[in-house]
Amino acid sequence: MPEFQSLEQKINAHGGALNMVRQSPAGLTIFPGIPPEFTNWRDEQRAWHETVVMFEQSYHMTELHLRGGDALPFIAGLASNRLDTLTPMRAKQLVMVDDRGYLISDAIIFRESEDFLRVVGPPTASSWVQFQAERSAYQVEVTRNENMIVPRPQRDVFRFQLQGPNALAMAQEVSDGTLPDIKFFHIGEFQIAGHTVRALRHGMAGRPGFEFYGPWDAQQAVRARVEEVGVKYGLRKAGSITYPTAAQESGWMPRPFPAIYAGDGTRAFREWQPAAAFEANASLGGSFVSDDPTDYMVEPYELGYGPMVHFDHDFIGRDALLAKNGKKRRTKVTLEWNNDDVFRVLQRSVGPERPRTRFIQLPVPMYATFEYDAVMADGVMIGTSQWSAYSSNAGAVLSTALIDTDQAVMGRDVTLIWGEPNSRRPTVEEHEVTPIRARIAPVPYFEKSIKRD
Repeated sequence: MPEFQSLEQKINAHGGALNMVRQSPAGLTIFPGIPPEFTNWRDEQRAWHETVVMFEQSYHMTELHLRGGDALPFIAGLASNRLDTLTPMRAKQLVMVDDRGYLISDAIIFRESEDFLRVVGPPTASSWVQFQAERSAYQVEVTRNENMIVPRPQRDVFRFQLQGPNALAMAQEVSDGTLPDIKFFHIGEFQIAGHTVRALRHGMAGRPGFEFYGPWDAQQAVRARVEEVGVKYGLRKAGSITYPTAAQESGWMPRPFPAIYAGDGTRAFREWQPAAAFEANASLGGSFVSDDPTDYMVEPYELGYGPMVHFDHDFIGRDALLAKNGKKRRTKVTLEWNNDDVFRVLQRSVGPERPRTRFIQLPVPMYATFEYDAVMADGVMIGTSQWSAYSSNAGAVLSTALIDTDQAVMGRDVTLIWGEPNSRRPTVEEHEVTPIRARIAPVPYFEKSIKRD
């Protein structure tokens, strides 16, 4: 293949976006900067249920900084949710769609001051905001702070979370003086080990906690204090293979197929986005195969974001979402995979029997950037399974799926089709596609215990 300048050029050279991502050798993104396990992923998972866990976020998330008096009205024009209540020292989820109402990406937006916003999350979110800012009439200064998947000496801030039943008591003890009373999705400022830090109150894996961040050069002293106090509270640090499993129990879908790959409304973005970008090198895998990119796209209503959508402001995709309002065709659920079938597939994937099955890597079975497996019931496809992980707390592999609304019955037995038919990716071994029994369960899988005061 020749060198390409843009994502759009690369897509056209491959005969379409689906051809491009179906040929990509990229597997699941490996989180940089930390070891796979600090202790072992089973105990690290149990920590957010039983004691407290530290999730490292300094390295893998992209940040986009927006400065200027127009920063908030600019970003409000991209957000399907309302941002007029986003006052300084607060944060909100940012949910962005294209002109057809399909999800571009979501992220967390921090309002640090009147004229300074941080967008923190996957690279697609930052890229979409940056693209829109560069062509906007609003006066907004944009600075991109890349993740460290490509190594670099340092970043603007360090960032980590404490989550679990002991998180609040530990945060109170680790702070110098008194921990401020931080309400849900508000930001507090205080000191740890003599350094000023900020913390966002929220939850991950359905457990209460805090996201701490502060100047990069202060992290060594802050971390030392946190780990010292953490001994008392049963602190476990989560490694890079543990971190992605936390989303599974909370039911957040981290990486649905973004709407940027097709459509006239996103063409200019594809022409702007370089061919070296994340989206140009991502992969699509799994047993669900379609020639229509929209079959892989998702809508905010399907992901449970419906209550967040507000039509009292103008934003990209407003008319499309208004037309879709009340017409949700799919529902987000958890699938609990049958252990006997999982062990059967594992045994066949490494045993002498031929043909083999596709290997199930634990704790994260996914082997593509975007993974879509067909879900069947009574011989008919009723949805797709996406993000999957083994949960030591559940004692099973769980996946987050979108199921036809009239088929999403709690406790119902369904079949997930495991494997990738006629795979064109060299990272996928020759294998036979096989069924795995599963049961429809709620999202989130465990009842949340996040205090929303």
